[in-house]
Amino acid sequence: MNLSWLVFRTVLGAGIFLLIIFSQLFWYQAAWRWTARWGSKPLRVIARLAVLVLAAMATIAMVDTARMGKSNLIPHVRFLPPFVGIWFVCAFSGFLAVKFVKAFDAIWRWARRRLAVTPQLPSSRPVTAATSTVEDPSRRYFFKTATAAAGVAPFIGAVYGFAAERLNYQVRRVEIPIANLPSALDGMTIAQLSDIHMSGYMPRDQVRRAIDMTNELGADLAVVTGDFITAKGDPLEECVAEIRRLMAPLGIYACNGNHEIYAEAEDRAQELFRQSGMKLLRRQNEIVTFRGAQLNLIGVDYQRERNAGGRKVSALAGVESLVRRDMPNILLSHNPNSFNRAAELGIELSLAGHTHGGQIQVEILDHRLSPARFITDYIAGLYMRPLFAPAKTVTSQKFLQASSLQGPRSAIYVNRGLGTVGAPVRLGVPPEISLLTLRRA
Repeated sequence: MNLSWLVFRTVLGAGIFLLIIFSQLFWYQAAWRWTARWGSKPLRVIARLAVLVLAAMATIAMVDTARMGKSNLIPHVRFLPPFVGIWFVCAFSGFLAVKFVKAFDAIWRWARRRLAVTPQLPSSRPVTAATSTVEDPSRRYFFKTATAAAGVAPFIGAVYGFAAERLNYQVRRVEIPIANLPSALDGMTIAQLSDIHMSGYMPRDQVRRAIDMTNELGADLAVVTGDFITAKGDPLEECVAEIRRLMAPLGIYACNGNHEIYAEAEDRAQELFRQSGMKLLRRQNEIVTFRGAQLNLIGVDYQRERNAGGRKVSALAGVESLVRRDMPNILLSHNPNSFNRAAELGIELSLAGHTHGGQIQVEILDHRLSPARFITDYIAGLYMRPLFAPAKTVTSQKFLQASSLQGPRSAIYVNRGLGTVGAPVRLGVPPEISLLTLRRA
């Protein structure tokens, strides 16, 4: 195994784990201090025992989630996974926010002390220690209020993200210019779903609602780019049964995502699609004919970027022979990081998911901040690269801002997904149903 990669993963994992532990201790200590003000001792004991029980259940449920459904220590209870996901994310975010405010307060007090030490003129009145250290009540009130607001804000946001935005399905209509697109294919439409994650967070009736909304679009072709479920034990059969309800004259196609790997469901998903009259492509291609013209649809399993030893691996290995030069190519690949290699191979359009658009996105000073930025340059929406450009060339352009690109271009559309993973919360990134229209470049 690559030693530097092992050290990096160990340090990063340990750092995140310690931050999570500190965040939990922070809130449990706050609960202890708060209950200490109660006059009734029996009530204090009951409240503190409840806190300990909830902490134990949350910890065990988190372990169960990490085990991806293998011999759960706690039987699946409908309310528990959402509760655990929301609690850990909010506790962690609130902890960091409170510490940030307190750090800013400390820097503010340090700066005031430094500015207070000024050279004294002979005729000036000496500044005593007492007058130089008098607390400013307004500052103290401001930072106390800011600390409370910073701690509470993640919980308020999570409630909104869970109850409202998580289920606020939005249809995004996007026109995509395709290099060398035959005139007969101009105007062809593709409905894309991704990251359904049917589980305790995503019940069957909500998946059905999304399928109904997709059918109303009347697309020519329907695709699902991976992550049908989240973990082993989730209802894959029910999810495929709902996907089967999609209506598209050119057929329904899909590819596996990383959660099919975790659930050990790649083969089972392919078989269920076959039984349902659909096709799940696994390093395979299918010729699709529309108005007498043809396009080459390619599908691959989740593209890992490193092997078990931490070494980088080449994306889309073995796909070279599937690419056609006599017709446009469309690639279904769950991981958007395969786009660079797809463009290098001459694939005109890639369809991906995986990122959930970051699932939580905030905008600060006209800059959108998303956790997905840590794993990919292709967070959500449409991006372009020069066709046949070497994979290592950094030339991504977002939302068709490609005026500087010369010659034919390769495009990728990254769907924001339907479901959630981790915390069942979406903020600033509502779930998406895509309607993509192919246009001649």
